[in-house]
Amino acid sequence: MLNKVLLIGNLTRDVELRYSQSGTAIGKFGLAVNRRWKDRNAGEDREETLFIDVNVFGRSAEIAHQYLSKGRQALIEGRLVLEQWTDQNGQKRSRHTVSADNIQFLGGAKSGEGGGEQAQSGSYGDDYQTSSAKPAPAASPQQERQRQSSPAQPSPSATPDVEIDDEEIPF
Repeated sequence: MLNKVLLIGNLTRDVELRYSQSGTAIGKFGLAVNRRWKDRNAGEDREETLFIDVNVFGRSAEIAHQYLSKGRQALIEGRLVLEQWTDQNGQKRSRHTVSADNIQFLGGAKSGEGGGEQAQSGSYGDDYQTSSAKPAPAASPQQERQRQSSPAQPSPSATPDVEIDDEEIPF
């Protein structure tokens, strides 16, 4: 069996970033996907827009939160997930969402050109995924000695800072 989805569309809202109790980043956003066709009966061009909820996990969620914003075009590769819950009135509800495995940023940040950077996620248990995006460049021997000789400093904020190497910037 195969459960694979490829979508190209525009974000309908900024990426909402949260963290699970285990510290895994979870990003949520909406994607608008258009379909155009010619109606044979009426002889006119038609268009349909679908609004799809997308979830992304791990390092990919942090990168998406930092670089994607409402209106930005992206290619999403992932799988369909059925979410089920009971609403406040006791009725069972469900909806399909897309769990993104790969996100490719399309267009530039402001100019609408360039781009093509990818954020990729890999499996982590059954419920979450973590990133397998570009590895950090190797440290020089001097940087490695400095890192080993200085104690690690804890971050003052509860939310971890996201450090992006220049090579990871998608534009």
